[in-house]
Amino acid sequence: MLIDSHCHLDRVDLTPYNGDFSALIAATREAGVTQCICVSIDLEQYPQMRALIDPYPEVMVSVGVHPNEREHREPEQGELEQLAKDARVVAIGETGLDYHYHQGDLSWQQARFRQHIRAARRCAKPLIIHSRDAREDTIRILREEQAAEVGGVLHCFTEHWPMAQAALELGFYVSFSGIITFNSAQALREVAQQVPLDRLLIETDAPYLAPVPHRGKPNEPRYLDKIAAKLAELHGMEMTELAAIVQTNTQRLFNALA
Repeated sequence: MLIDSHCHLDRVDLTPYNGDFSALIAATREAGVTQCICVSIDLEQYPQMRALIDPYPEVMVSVGVHPNEREHREPEQGELEQLAKDARVVAIGETGLDYHYHQGDLSWQQARFRQHIRAARRCAKPLIIHSRDAREDTIRILREEQAAEVGGVLHCFTEHWPMAQAALELGFYVSFSGIITFNSAQALREVAQQVPLDRLLIETDAPYLAPVPHRGKPNEPRYLDKIAAKLAELHGMEMTELAAIVQTNTQRLFNALA
């Protein structure tokens, strides 16, 4: 039994399924992935995403605006809190900082990040954090905004051990994607070996970052087993054992999952 803690089901290419979203869900179930969290990246598309997953109780959602989104309006804290009242919303995000694609004055990203953290604290739901090339500011803002009150996860982790350690000290989890299967990711695999087993999560981030041997192709939740297998190998255990641990962790963090 596997849980995909971070995917974007509304963005998966349905061409292999003749445009049938229910067929994608069926393939996901057949692959042993019993639950998914479909993660929001903007509020304009959120209603359609929420409607898409509504018939499938094994799919939960988050609500938030990705740090790279600039084409739409800024989210308001009250709006995030209102949307989070939905029982299918298990987290706030994805939110965070991304200094890789943006330069100059990035105070707008930091202000947005703070809004999300404050909303999460108000509605008592965990955060899904995106951080790229922004290690110090991400941890600093999490501390300043007392994000440890609700915790959360650093998703698709690609940073160094000191950042992971700082997040763990704040009570956060660390999630690994298909990147850990890439030949070029030895440093990341070494980080993954150091993360305590009770703080590990796994994700596909579908339709992005497909694991080996599917690298370069559109990703899907049904490839989650490749990520679980690699993490199990790194921790010297059977995949079924690792899967059980990660399932417990995911359900603990996102307590609306069962």
